[in-house]
Amino acid sequence: MHVVVCTMAHLQIVLAGKKVEAQYVEMKVPLYSFGCEKKIKKALSHLRGIHSVDVDYNLQKVTVWGICNKDDVLATIRRKRREACFWDQTQSEASTVKAEEEVEEASSHLSTIRRRKLRRLWKKLFPLVLYK
Repeated sequence: MHVVVCTMAHLQIVLAGKKVEAQYVEMKVPLYSFGCEKKIKKALSHLRGIHSVDVDYNLQKVTVWGICNKDDVLATIRRKRREACFWDQTQSEASTVKAEEEVEEASSHLSTIRRRKLRRLWKKLFPLVLYK
């Protein structure tokens, strides 16, 4: 006998003989205002199996308790706050920050190139307007 537990778009099959227990998922989430707290709670309220959500604004910490997949919870929160990570990943943050800086540098270079191309195209379309 199998029990099907639905989490978002994925189906998770859990054996009925196995005892399914609720777990705590702790995440570090940057919160800028109390409106962010409401957004996080609202986003997590749509997931099945979550019993409670505790948001600590001072520690920038979100604790979720329920029968859920940790990765699905993190993915849901990352839709609202991209910098969210699990609470125990503080050591690996240094390497993640370096990688993010490299990506930002590359994207800023690409945006500069795109801006120049767009400016050239704009000049071709409207040649009468004087540009600096």
